[in-house]
Amino acid sequence: MLYGLIQLSWFDATSAALPFITVALLQLLNAFLTDQTTRQVKAASELTTAANLIAEDGTTTATATNGKTPAASNNAVNGKLQKQKSEHCEDSITIVPSAPVCSPSPPSSARNSINLLYNNNGNNHTIIPHTPFLPEILSDEYHEDEDTLSLENLFPCDQSEIYASKKISFIIDELIQTEVNYVNNLRKGLKNYGEAHARADAPEALKGADNRLRLLGNVEDILKLHEEQILPLMLRNQRDLKSMFDEFAAYFDKNDFYCYVIFMMNKKTSMQLRQEQREWLQNLQNQINDKLGIDSFLVQPIQRLTRYPLLLQQFISEFYKSGISCKPVLASVCKLETRLRRLLEVVNQAEEVPAIDELGELNLPAQGYFRRATEFEAYHHRSRKKYTAKVFLFDRCLICTEVRKRRLAYRHHYDWSTLELQLNGSKSITVLLRKSGIASATSVKEEYEFTASEACAVTQWIRCARKIIEIDRVEAAMRGKFTLPMDLVLGVGTAIWLIWNYLY
Repeated sequence: MLYGLIQLSWFDATSAALPFITVALLQLLNAFLTDQTTRQVKAASELTTAANLIAEDGTTTATATNGKTPAASNNAVNGKLQKQKSEHCEDSITIVPSAPVCSPSPPSSARNSINLLYNNNGNNHTIIPHTPFLPEILSDEYHEDEDTLSLENLFPCDQSEIYASKKISFIIDELIQTEVNYVNNLRKGLKNYGEAHARADAPEALKGADNRLRLLGNVEDILKLHEEQILPLMLRNQRDLKSMFDEFAAYFDKNDFYCYVIFMMNKKTSMQLRQEQREWLQNLQNQINDKLGIDSFLVQPIQRLTRYPLLLQQFISEFYKSGISCKPVLASVCKLETRLRRLLEVVNQAEEVPAIDELGELNLPAQGYFRRATEFEAYHHRSRKKYTAKVFLFDRCLICTEVRKRRLAYRHHYDWSTLELQLNGSKSITVLLRKSGIASATSVKEEYEFTASEACAVTQWIRCARKIIEIDRVEAAMRGKFTLPMDLVLGVGTAIWLIWNYLY
């Protein structure tokens, strides 16, 4: 009887092996279909490498130096962010923020003004489309210095030495406690002003869900992120700093902090509405006995985002001063601090996006995530005009605007599939336009010549543009191709095996 149970026939062996053979064949098919896409992604680094080499010849870099204390004197003043710089984390190039080219007052014409929190009709909240493929390609680069670039970073270390430092322990406690306070303040602010639009005595300009969104922006999304994600990860990793910093940095790679970019885009609209309804909001503040008011409430997201890198810079400084040898934690905190500084830069630039005039039929929210804005001296080959331009990079297109005193006049926009970029030196880029997306030498013509005052601006701009272009190519290459997820393949294989063995 036992012999009969373990005896296998060719039919049984074939039916048992069939699911595994099917899985192997499907995986080979998927690998073959995506091979061309993989080659494109690998070749994507050539343009950035060239830009970096050119920038090294024409710019002055700030090199990470051990033992120096990073300056942490930047603050959030009246809701305006200042970019941060760490001297320990990265061989980076510091850019002094240029003076804003936009007026603090909103556009005078309602036709020209835009609000990225609304769609074309202004009735519904717009979900900005994002890039579905390879989001890690759009994450900020992080370059470790010689002290943190080591195989030791791959192995765990004893973190008790870190907690033995009273100053470092104080910084970590402050990071967590201020996060708790931040969540509580946002929750309290929404309780005080979140229902102002529904009050019977509210003015018409504040009534309704649309006006509530104009007044408060997406502060609820920010609260949800910190209350459900960031604060819990800090609390559960209080005794494991590497995990805390690594998990925190992962949210930047997934673009979860893009809610701050949207919040900044709505800043001018909210400020104008608050100014117009100042008297009623003041009366409401007195009724609910709020000592700080709605202005203090709505500036907190900006202040909090600026506070993060300051605390991390203090942590890094004390880490070096104490001579702690736990390099995996140092590498993780430097990576996180770099992500935060890059986000601050984008959030700073996002304030200028709603000031673009005369967009016409271009639906800006449909262009995906905003990535970067850079000022160039632009020469347009077709019109033979030269002017100061602000160039905005979105996931779906490049938008070129002309800087006119205190406003930005829209000039052109281009889909990434029609563009090619050519480096002419450390400070100059040529934008080439392909007709109908055809890649041939005869169809490519010069469209714009962008010249920057600093080579580092070109390096950062070309790096960001290269990432977006490559993702666009990856999406185009994968569009229409036959791919199957692994869980589906395993499920089908298991079902075939069960049917074959128990129904026949």
